[in-house]
Amino acid sequence: MNDRSNTIAGWVLGAGIAALGLSIAFGEVFHAETPKVGEQGYAPEGVESSEGGGEAAVPLANLLAAADVAEGEKVFKKCVACHTIAQGGANGIGPNLWAALGKTHGHAPGFAYSDALKSVPGVWDFEGMNKWLTSPKKYAPGTKMSFAGLGKPEDRANLIVYLNSQGSNLPLPAPVAAGAEPAPADGAAAAPADAKAGAEAPAAAPAGAEAPAPAAATPAGAEPAAKK
Repeated sequence: MNDRSNTIAGWVLGAGIAALGLSIAFGEVFHAETPKVGEQGYAPEGVESSEGGGEAAVPLANLLAAADVAEGEKVFKKCVACHTIAQGGANGIGPNLWAALGKTHGHAPGFAYSDALKSVPGVWDFEGMNKWLTSPKKYAPGTKMSFAGLGKPEDRANLIVYLNSQGSNLPLPAPVAAGAEPAPADGAAAAPADAKAGAEAPAAAPAGAEAPAPAAATPAGAEPAAKK
């Protein structure tokens, strides 16, 4: 009887050890750590990588030049739960967006904008709209806008040109050539040239100063005075 009990106990103990070993082995094979931001093939929307590197960002002007209004209309479907965009459309959870580009940040009549957004200076230009669509809470801290933002630059560019086509029709900025810097503002290039020209020009005589008298001419036929 004792031998039989010992045999059964041995089998149970052996089975337990085998199960523990298999559990450890399978854990090693199938264990996978959650990748850090930047190690996966994409950045999660709303999460920014703290590491630099990677390809240089494409200028917004170039993204807008390559953008597609039809694709932007598809992106706008994410916004229709809160916004209308038709001319004369009613405000909803968010304001009507007809002809929004080029207008002030609190342009829609009758909509209760947050003080945070109304306090942003200037108008809705392309750069500002791109920053807003990237992260409303960073563009206007304290805004009532709950939308997290669009992670893809191409989606933002497509949406911007679609918004622009709906009553604004502002001219798009000129694309930036590879390796070139944006053109300076009018008059900025002429200023250094004018300064250089002024530096090279001889100084003008002070007002009221007398010009040096010209040397007296020797009368014709007169002999020079003899040296003493």
